[in-house]
Amino acid sequence: MPAAILPLIEAAGRWPERGALVGLDLGTKTIGVAVSDPDRRLATGVETIQRKAFKSDAARLLAICTERKVVGFVLGLPINMDGSEGPRAQSTRAFARNLAGLTDLPIGLWDERLSTAAVERELIGMDVSRARRAEVIDTHAAIFILQGALDRLATLRQSGR
Repeated sequence: MPAAILPLIEAAGRWPERGALVGLDLGTKTIGVAVSDPDRRLATGVETIQRKAFKSDAARLLAICTERKVVGFVLGLPINMDGSEGPRAQSTRAFARNLAGLTDLPIGLWDERLSTAAVERELIGMDVSRARRAEVIDTHAAIFILQGALDRLATLRQSGR
């Protein structure tokens, strides 16, 4: 049975209480990958996958999920500033649909507006060279996306929702 693709809060209801989540920042050439701890407090960068073909990209992602005992995905959804969805969001949804056919791990979509821009500013502020920023930007964007989702879920848990 294909995985459910839902907004983050709805997907969280399908994940077990504990277990790592994998966060993805989908680019046209790369996929940034981050993973949380089993208690879902901290996101850590894992790697940047150089995109080749969907099957090989998905195989690497699923291998990471197995290695890290992941229970669900958080996929950054690049929504436009006006709230509409453009070609990148449509491409992300298509990737999610294809991935859902290969796994039963629920996929949560999380608004990632400005994640790459925020990470870029932070890296510039840390005086990271342009070449080094290019190497790490996607993994750091995945960390930013996943940490934002983890923080949102923690806030909801604290408020009793």
